[in-house]
Amino acid sequence: MDTRNVSKRPKVAAVAMALALGAGGLCLAAAEHAWTSNPPASLKLADPNEGPSRTGFAPVVKKVLPTVVNISSTKVVKTPTESEGQMPDDDFFRQFFGGSARGPRQMPQEQRERGLGSGVIVSPEGYILTNNHVVDGATDVKVTLSDKREFKARVVGADPKVDIAILKIDASGLPSIVVGDSSKIQIGDYALAVGNPFGVGKTVTMGIVSATGRNNLGIEAYEDFIQTDAPINPGNSGGALINDRGELIGINTAIISHGSEGNQGIGFAVPVNLARTVMDEILKTGKVTRAYLGIVPQDVTPAIAKAFGVKEFTGALVGSVSADSPAQKSGLQNGDIILQLNGKPVEDANQLRMNISMMAPGTAVQLKVLRGGAERDMTATLGELPVEQAGVEKDSTGSPSELSGISVQNLNSNLAKQLGVPADAAGVVVTKVDPSSAAADAGLQRGDVIQEVNRKPIHNASDFEAAMRNSKDQTLLLVNRQGSTMYVAV
Repeated sequence: MDTRNVSKRPKVAAVAMALALGAGGLCLAAAEHAWTSNPPASLKLADPNEGPSRTGFAPVVKKVLPTVVNISSTKVVKTPTESEGQMPDDDFFRQFFGGSARGPRQMPQEQRERGLGSGVIVSPEGYILTNNHVVDGATDVKVTLSDKREFKARVVGADPKVDIAILKIDASGLPSIVVGDSSKIQIGDYALAVGNPFGVGKTVTMGIVSATGRNNLGIEAYEDFIQTDAPINPGNSGGALINDRGELIGINTAIISHGSEGNQGIGFAVPVNLARTVMDEILKTGKVTRAYLGIVPQDVTPAIAKAFGVKEFTGALVGSVSADSPAQKSGLQNGDIILQLNGKPVEDANQLRMNISMMAPGTAVQLKVLRGGAERDMTATLGELPVEQAGVEKDSTGSPSELSGISVQNLNSNLAKQLGVPADAAGVVVTKVDPSSAAADAGLQRGDVIQEVNRKPIHNASDFEAAMRNSKDQTLLLVNRQGSTMYVAV
């Protein structure tokens, strides 16, 4: 076969194909002209002067996008050396908390750290809500608006306990978001997250309100989060969580990622009612002032309820009463269960803490308390939460289990000082907890000081052993952990 002929045949075919396609194109063009000039009577064409029909959230998002800003921050951080942060060389102290002998101190290294986040314009005068962790410790904060204008921002104030900060930029006539009422949202409502995830630019994601009142996550000191499955990623922090009307219902704060940096469908936002209260107080007084009762509240778990002989799992158990606190002055005692606050049921410890924290110092509150199986009414005048007592109101809950796998020794003044308990405290120190034991499951830790067993005081190891011999199926321990007491039902 002549290879030259073989090579020529495809060229002829290609020319023929091109002519055929050209002719076909002419036919299609003619048909299109005929279709548009004389459409079938049954076909209704869109009016080119009319916009597209909207069934989604485009109109809502269009109003909200200009109110969400990008925030970039810069701060200088010190990198700790190996010798920093170690415990004293006391052998007993290291037995609990680890550590080794100190070596020569090295100078820490300084480096600049840059962060990205989001914020929401809540006032035409340039006030912006964001997360405290977006700007915490920043030496320079820059805000970029949706129209690409950039402003240097100053931090007017912040409340790290709920992770809210207020920024101010020198601008006026800005678009501002409509602030909604987060107390009215319901599980299943639409929720849209608006922010700058991973720094890619303004992004909107959709989901629903998955839960409300989420707490005990260990993210902030005061937690009352809105949970949503609207995708939230790093960089969304401080951005807007809005409802289907475009109203601000929360400030996006955190995600659960299980080791990855991406969204897993579990995100949390600070309710806007809480954020607004913080902002109003900072703008009015320059700081956030919280009321406090002076107790460590605990949830009434099934094990706690059984130990105290109650049938309901609601209310807040008083695990500890601070000296000279409003609680002590009102007559509250360890082991009391607070059932009502100002006539409204107390569901759990976190609800009580949040309600108290939102009140003003000096407020008189009515409490219904269960003590020894009998209800009684009490009145307490709330005080102002001191900075040094910021941790006093933390929840302290233990898991129900059976006591086993622990070792104890007598408490002395030296150990009491190292463990952060009062020098005159009595009890026994937990020196060992088997990680696989029921005691570990119950939440008991090395360094805990057991002061009561089944409501009876413990002064030494002999008292503890005798009390445990008399203990039946369940044991109720009063534990002092670094100066704060709590009940552990085992």
